[in-house]
Amino acid sequence: MVQKEFHIVAETGIHARPATLLVQAASKFQSEIKLAYKGKEVNLKSIMAVLTLGAGKGADVTITVNGADEEAAMEGIVTTMTKEGLI
Repeated sequence: MVQKEFHIVAETGIHARPATLLVQAASKFQSEIKLAYKGKEVNLKSIMAVLTLGAGKGADVTITVNGADEEAAMEGIVTTMTKEGLI
C-alpha cells in the first residue's frame, strides 16, 4: 500500500476537468485507488464519487493505492495532479 497527502492549491479545486483527468489516469491501473477528504473516502476511478467530495482550494486530501501496480499508479496520479496545477 502506498499513501500520500496533498494540499490542493488550484483556485477551483478538484472540479470537473481535473477530476475527469484524475479518473482517467487512475483507470489505467489495476490497483484500487482511493481519494479521502474530510473523513470520506471514495473510489478515484469514479467521476461522480470524486465530484461529490467537493475538495476545493486549500483542501488536504489523501490518496491511497493498493495493488500490484501501486507505485506506478501513484506516480501517474501525482503527475496528473502536478500537470493540472492541483498541487
